[in-house]
Amino acid sequence: MSVTRLWSTHPDDVARLGTQELRERFVLSGLFTPGEVTWGYAHDDRLLVGGVLVEDGSPVTLEAPEIIKAEYLLERRELGLVGLAGEVTVTADDETFALGAHDVVYLPLGTRDVTLSGAGAVYLVSAPAHARLTAAKAGRDEVEALHLGELVTSNERTIRKYIHADGIASNQLVLGITTLAPGSVWNTMPPHVHPRRTEVYLYDGLGDEVLVHLMGEPGNTRHLLLHDRDAVVSPPWSIHTASGTGAYTFVWAMAGENIDYTDVTGITPGDLR
Repeated sequence: MSVTRLWSTHPDDVARLGTQELRERFVLSGLFTPGEVTWGYAHDDRLLVGGVLVEDGSPVTLEAPEIIKAEYLLERRELGLVGLAGEVTVTADDETFALGAHDVVYLPLGTRDVTLSGAGAVYLVSAPAHARLTAAKAGRDEVEALHLGELVTSNERTIRKYIHADGIASNQLVLGITTLAPGSVWNTMPPHVHPRRTEVYLYDGLGDEVLVHLMGEPGNTRHLLLHDRDAVVSPPWSIHTASGTGAYTFVWAMAGENIDYTDVTGITPGDLR
């Protein structure tokens, strides 16, 4: 098990960072290794972000990384598991869930034993929790889907919400998946910031395409070039929007003061610098 630590960063510091320093502060690459859980720990809202490629015949147990100083992973946390590809069985204490592509399983605080079996890619996002809720699964075709944007503006997309106030209940974790229509490349446009929450994006389905992710304060933006299954942390003060050289999917996950999906501060595109 490996863990990458991402420290909290002041906006003034980001304005002075070069490309490599920005990547070290905000980007997680190489999360998906066969049979091994790889984690990133963001000090912003204490998000724990991970991934694993489960191989047939080789179950993987999710254990607590040393950095969280816990007896077991969900001793003080809740967890969202997102299927990216393949078919994986999630065994959580005495419950079992089938996790296919773009299915999501939520596991609450107090879940002791979590094992993944089958064959597929699983993305993991965990946030601190204070109350034990109920384990649940939401399938891709079962959840609320919002259709936004237009092909003429290259941002036609479908937003599926899984863990949120009107979906799977959580303490502070909010999670969903956005899929761009063929011919569209822009996500989260116009952009916004979440002053009360940290958000992390995992970009998937890029293949050999490249994506330009924009971050930073609206009047002082920075860019990061990202590739397939890279994850990027967006601090509460930072915008987050991106454009790829082709259509793609991204998993968005938030944690912070509330679980209100609409608690954002919009940014007019013309004000970006």
